[in-house]
Amino acid sequence: MPIKSIIYMTLFATVVFCAAALAGIQPTLEMGLASAMFAGVVRPFPVDPKLTAIAIAYRNPDIALIADDVLPRTPTDVDFKWLLFDKAQGFTVPDAQVGRKSAPNEVDFGATEMVDRVVDYGLDDIVPNEDIEDDNQRIDPLGMAVAYLTNLVSLAREQRVASLVFNNASFADANKVTLSGNGQWSDQTNSNPLNAISDSLDVPIMRPNIAVFGQQTWTVLRRHPKLVQAVMGTSQGAGMITRQQFADLFELQSVYVGQGYINNAKKGQAVALGRVWGKHAAFLYRDRAAGPQQGATFGFTAQAGEKVAGQMDEPKIGLKGAVRVRSGERVKEIVSASDLGYYFENAIA
Repeated sequence: MPIKSIIYMTLFATVVFCAAALAGIQPTLEMGLASAMFAGVVRPFPVDPKLTAIAIAYRNPDIALIADDVLPRTPTDVDFKWLLFDKAQGFTVPDAQVGRKSAPNEVDFGATEMVDRVVDYGLDDIVPNEDIEDDNQRIDPLGMAVAYLTNLVSLAREQRVASLVFNNASFADANKVTLSGNGQWSDQTNSNPLNAISDSLDVPIMRPNIAVFGQQTWTVLRRHPKLVQAVMGTSQGAGMITRQQFADLFELQSVYVGQGYINNAKKGQAVALGRVWGKHAAFLYRDRAAGPQQGATFGFTAQAGEKVAGQMDEPKIGLKGAVRVRSGERVKEIVSASDLGYYFENAIA
């Protein structure tokens, strides 16, 4: 047992003995042992370094999740603050001329301090001891449980980010449009996404450097005749363009396509799979180096500590008992600058 834990147990037992004496109760050895054992319980759910390592490293390559690319993680405390700057400060030019014997004009920068807190997200799984003891062909049941739990926690985060980014409320009034009828890019005869996208990129005060699509939107858009002709330099409209060709055409750093599915049915009902990222498109200015106190970016994810995983015994479950496995993280997704992006709602029918 760590020395620090022994010290805490001893101090706690001493306090119990003193309190008993002041109350006129004769302290006993059992009372001291019980108090020491209680003091030694630091947390009811111990974190397992091995399982935590699995949770941190786990990434399912067969499921294309883009949340960490769209709203990058940045380390914070559990309670954190971020600064909301007035954009006028960066674009209002004062008189910078200085006379021979005069002092330069002073400029005052201010910001609104926003107070926030990360949210705990996690899931549990019960693994019977019988499964752990069986011959599992070199498969670690606890490690596998953590992998599956981590995947579901990540999928839940994907859904939160998609709901936040593909949302009219996350963009300034002049930085969004809802397409309809022959203006939707699925109308490949009358719509013109080439002009619509290039014009939209000039609206935000900092030009977007990433594009975010739902898979359905990207499938339709990549074969639009206007884009195929612009990329291929020909009047032939049949064909498809790649993400890199799209990025080069519009001078973007990256193109992200959300491919994940999620079950929209309530528990007990038939499975009803739907796309996490809908039929929309967003163009965002992303600065991975930006954080709560510095830099400008459309949004970020505050993260307190690393992903965690642990286990605890469940002796009352099953004939031979079981182990409860948990995986989770402490994060909060933030849109910090609604005017650093542009949103196309209902980009396709």
